[in-house]
Amino acid sequence: MEYDVVIVGAGPAGLSTAIKLKQLEPKLNVCILEKGSEVGAHILSGNVFETKALDELLPKWKEEGAPIKTKVSKEKFLFLGKNKSLSWPTWLLPSVQKNHKNYIISLANLCRWLAEQAEKLGIEIFPGFPASEVLYNEDGSIKGVATLDMGLDKDGNKKDTYQEGMELHAKVTVFAEGCRGHLGKELIKKFNLDEGKNPQQYGIGFKEIWEVSEEQHQEGLVMHTAGWPLDSKTYGGSFVYHAEKKQIYLGYVIGLDYQNPYLSPFDEFQRFKTHKAISKMLEGGKRIAFGARALIEGGIQSLPKMYMPGGLLIGCDAGTLNMPKIKGSHTAMKSGIIAAETIFENIKNKADLSIYEKKFKESWIYKELHAARNVKPSFSWGLILGIIFTGIDQILFRGKLPFTLKHKHADHEALKPASQMPKIEYPKPDGKLTFDKTSSVYLTGTNHTENQPVHLRLKDPNLPISYTLKEYGEPAQRYCPVGVYEIQQEKFVINSQNCIHCKTCDIKEPSQNITWVAPEGGGGPKYGNM
Repeated sequence: MEYDVVIVGAGPAGLSTAIKLKQLEPKLNVCILEKGSEVGAHILSGNVFETKALDELLPKWKEEGAPIKTKVSKEKFLFLGKNKSLSWPTWLLPSVQKNHKNYIISLANLCRWLAEQAEKLGIEIFPGFPASEVLYNEDGSIKGVATLDMGLDKDGNKKDTYQEGMELHAKVTVFAEGCRGHLGKELIKKFNLDEGKNPQQYGIGFKEIWEVSEEQHQEGLVMHTAGWPLDSKTYGGSFVYHAEKKQIYLGYVIGLDYQNPYLSPFDEFQRFKTHKAISKMLEGGKRIAFGARALIEGGIQSLPKMYMPGGLLIGCDAGTLNMPKIKGSHTAMKSGIIAAETIFENIKNKADLSIYEKKFKESWIYKELHAARNVKPSFSWGLILGIIFTGIDQILFRGKLPFTLKHKHADHEALKPASQMPKIEYPKPDGKLTFDKTSSVYLTGTNHTENQPVHLRLKDPNLPISYTLKEYGEPAQRYCPVGVYEIQQEKFVINSQNCIHCKTCDIKEPSQNITWVAPEGGGGPKYGNM
């Protein structure tokens, strides 16, 4: 199949690219591949939304019915101790952390609405068709992508339902897979896009949606916390967003540069909810949704080159999230808008795709990311020093300090041997406020076709038992949020049917022995209004 432009991923970056392309040139033939069963099925985000990029892309979004209703009305920031909390004055927060002009939204629903706008413009969207392979021309440039063969059993044999994958060729292919995209990962390595850049940094983010009583609900309230239950050396914090319909979006983020292999991010999130400052908001409420997703936090010093022959790498596939702002949707959309402008000039005037870099550096997204560059690396000094430095950097100097801090190592390199770290005992879930992994994965709607090839691949099948278990206590049992990995009778078991595509294993495994690839189309979580 031949197209002018093929886009991999129907998230905010990919959809913005497609819409802007059709605005610039309606005759362009554009398609989007999406691995989820529907647009939004794999979208997970806080989400306090800044409309800046949407205002540029679709200025009449209010009149056209965008699902953006709940304006931020009040903000809080708490430092948590084990038994107490300290409220931080909001006027002392850096301007990047203030949200008075923003909205509490479901990003999944916004993407569904953006997809509707895209289809009105004649853009073809193919949900349930994951791009599994990058295709190359003889000169090494990108030719397009191939979708995954469907209907294979776990041994690679054809079942009755077998369907051969399709090749999609394009003048330009755009990769907008989200954080730790498996094709983006391949492209960064093949084209040395990260040459001269700092190692990329990640976090694991959790989100639950709770229905609470009217008395406990404050529509428009945005609250963030730092501190307990994490120690001062481990980066992380929470968000509590009071959305519409008496719902609370509750989430927790932990940097994947943590040191202790006994740490379980999922259980830290559950333990966080037991703090009285949080539990009182949830008392008598009902958890109706759960999800988890890796997020990219390296900032501009880890941002790879975003162009290559025949292709562009955009959004969180590259790493455009603004970490101190705790937002990545508006920057992903802007990177897509710039991608569309670049492609338009490439097709119309044969301009080289390298003009993307010039356009990017001249835009507000570059200025925003450059001002935020020193926040994440400063937390490698610990919570207190990180907060003090961030105050100096963001409040006094507004991100204009005359130096750039470095990320010294990749997240998987931070893990210390189990023998050097204390074991962590987590309380059993009560089923009312705290929950186990099994009941949590049930809420994600995750499903994979039975007897299909395992999409979590081991470079060395013997390594988990022969090395990782002995050296690190096999941390995959704990860093995976849904219990995909287990040790059973000295065997390393992969329950791939539980996988919610968070990519944490691909990032945190200390020997980089686990590789996540796209499973059969439509598999994985089926998030609703996350």
